[in-house]
Amino acid sequence: MKLDKKQIGNTLFVLLAVVLLFTPLGFPVKVFVNRLLSFSPNVIEESEQQNIEDYNWLLYDSDLKNFNLENAKGKVVFINIWATWCPPCVAEMPSIQELYSKYNKEVVFLIIAQDEAKRVDSYVKKYNYNFPIFYQKSNSPEVLSFDRIPTTFILNKDGYVVVKSTGSANWNSDSVRELLDTLLLQ
Repeated sequence: MKLDKKQIGNTLFVLLAVVLLFTPLGFPVKVFVNRLLSFSPNVIEESEQQNIEDYNWLLYDSDLKNFNLENAKGKVVFINIWATWCPPCVAEMPSIQELYSKYNKEVVFLIIAQDEAKRVDSYVKKYNYNFPIFYQKSNSPEVLSFDRIPTTFILNKDGYVVVKSTGSANWNSDSVRELLDTLLLQ
């Protein structure tokens, strides 16, 4: 039986798809593709922005110290919900680290893992990330609910959600830095 070019091409395509979707080699490729496709998130129209009425969201950090979102009231807040097993999450981590390095003194960063602490600690050490990692102790306020990861929110000082982004994004873009600069001046 002799294969023609179309059959060979189709076979190679199926093999590539299997490798990308069902093998460990697929994870780094998925991360790379997500980075290529990451753009700046969009700001929510002012008339569509929702306000957090209940700031009571209990979190804890890797040292088991409690944190309540109440402590961030009146500040600009960057919230990212992620996991180490999620390619889009992993893809956006370098840009979050860069943003954190620039704004960590003015903006409250809540990087909330949906993963095992041991796995997260190992991942964070491996890539030398120094942003604070939190875990949920209670459910998020309704306005900050999420059903997919990564999901990221940026809150202004008045508690309005000005950005809600699902999927990988470039968080260290000029537009995100300009947004944070504007929010910090308000």
